[in-house]
Amino acid sequence: MSGWVADFALAVGVLLAFLLGGMWIPFAIGIAALVSLYFAEGWIGFRALGLVTWGSVNSFTLTAIPLFILMADILLQSGVSQRFYIGLTKLVRGLPGGLLQTNVAGCAMFAAISGSSVATAAAIGTVALPQLDRRGYDRRMAAGSLCAGGTLGILIPPSIPMIIYGTFTETSIARLFMAGMVPGILLALVFMVYIAIVARLRPGVAPREEGTVSLPEKLRALLDLVPFIVLMMAVLGGIYFGFATPTEAGAIGASLAVFVGLVWGDLDWARFHAALVNTVKISCSLLFIILTAFIFAYAVENVGVSENIARILVSSGLDHYQFLVAIILMYIVLGCVVDSIGMIVLTVPLLYPAVVGFGFDGIWFGVMLVVMVELGQITPPFGINLFVVQGISGWSLRDVNLGCAPYWFLIIGFAGVLTLFPEIALWLPGQMFDR
Repeated sequence: MSGWVADFALAVGVLLAFLLGGMWIPFAIGIAALVSLYFAEGWIGFRALGLVTWGSVNSFTLTAIPLFILMADILLQSGVSQRFYIGLTKLVRGLPGGLLQTNVAGCAMFAAISGSSVATAAAIGTVALPQLDRRGYDRRMAAGSLCAGGTLGILIPPSIPMIIYGTFTETSIARLFMAGMVPGILLALVFMVYIAIVARLRPGVAPREEGTVSLPEKLRALLDLVPFIVLMMAVLGGIYFGFATPTEAGAIGASLAVFVGLVWGDLDWARFHAALVNTVKISCSLLFIILTAFIFAYAVENVGVSENIARILVSSGLDHYQFLVAIILMYIVLGCVVDSIGMIVLTVPLLYPAVVGFGFDGIWFGVMLVVMVELGQITPPFGINLFVVQGISGWSLRDVNLGCAPYWFLIIGFAGVLTLFPEIALWLPGQMFDR
């Protein structure tokens, strides 16, 4: 067995043993990396750890992560997200599926300011689930719409996974954000069309909303959406027109979120402090994973794993589509046992050279990767959105899993369409940056 194969097998074996044993992901990654370094080079292999760890977090790009988390948490803590959902309900209640459509549309809009699947599912689910239960909506349909809608949080920009992907691959974050916009909107529409079809075929899953909404009520509902529209325009508009980097746009959005929370919500010092504490906890958790992932990437790269894997895959005789199918199957399996950030930080450093070798566009692959991560977030047994919705609702995990099953196939189908028509992702960044 080649030396690099043995070292790689040792690192992966230790990593899987710790993950399956329930160890927290960053510790599992870090210990596996250190074990691999020691067996490859002995104690001398640890000499570069200081430089590697410093370089992993000394990144202006990564500072966007806590800013987007803070922006979303301020809106959640201040109650603005509740006003937003209620206002949106009045505007889309006439669509087949009623509040189920509100769930997906609400998640899509909240995704444009959150950057996180968990934050999106939690924010909309907290407001929506009591109303859905009280009005007699089918539990499986309700849970599925929230779990799947929450996944839009990492596809529609801003997106924390895209920031991490761009950091590892040195890909333009602004291009990635714009590449995710059209696929994110289309996937939201796919979910809404599915809900409308099911609601027509099985009227009992979504009771028809009583009464009509008057024009003044609709106008007031539009006012409840104004804060979100302003934030979307500030964050995405700054990136689109080129006067703000993603990090600067995150700072603008977080500052505006404070203003929105004070004017439209109930933001006070206690709620602001809670948002700051949550932001620090989530950001530290994510950045700790990224730090250990850089050490793991250094450990396996040190023995030539990425280079050799890329060479083997490129010379294996697989065509583009066979290679892509193999990657998709791998991510489906990983989604069962590893969380979204773990999937990205563990696989991208290894696979990206092969992806480039097969001629795939790095921007397009970033979007495809996020779609696969979305799939993992609703894949049993460890799909994180399943637990978020189950924890908020108190419903059985079985009902939540069954409610998500149709969306699993919808996402797979959408990935196929994105493969056949890559311009879905590449058209908008091409229009913006290549003129």
